[in-house]
Amino acid sequence: MILGAVLAGGQSTRFGSDKALAQLAGQSLLLRAVETLKRQCDAVVVVGRSEAPAPCLADWPRGGMGPLGGIAAALHYAARHGFDEVLTTAVDSFGYDDDLAIQLSPAPAYCASQPVIGLWPAGAAPALDALLAGTGKHSLRAFAQTLGARAVALDSIPHNINTPADLAAAQEHAHGL
Repeated sequence: MILGAVLAGGQSTRFGSDKALAQLAGQSLLLRAVETLKRQCDAVVVVGRSEAPAPCLADWPRGGMGPLGGIAAALHYAARHGFDEVLTTAVDSFGYDDDLAIQLSPAPAYCASQPVIGLWPAGAAPALDALLAGTGKHSLRAFAQTLGARAVALDSIPHNINTPADLAAAQEHAHGL
């Protein structure tokens, strides 16, 4: 079973407002991410928010840990609830195919251009906990390296919205999203 996890706990500093609530083609980025994962996962959670269109989890072990804190929360949840894998995406990533889990399979693997998009074994929580507790580099690529994860070039290159200009550019091409 695959748990989908939308990482939505960022500060949106480059965006200037709550990016998760920004509208793309009449739908919030948060809802868009949840709906995309629902099409290919057995369940979906949102990490880093207290309200969302799916069950919410707090970052692990605490807030402010960046994407790794969100992935850690999802891995712990998955392990406790019998999921085998966790498919992660950022709230501001979009434009990947509905067979994302298949393209990344077998876990562990991540999108070469956006490592926050990944397929992680639920049993990887202890390895991530050790990385977060250590003094070494706390990055997605360091986590991926710890697991021996593969970098995968996806069939469709996912887009990412970091600024209002990115959102405006995405709106121009929204008919294909």
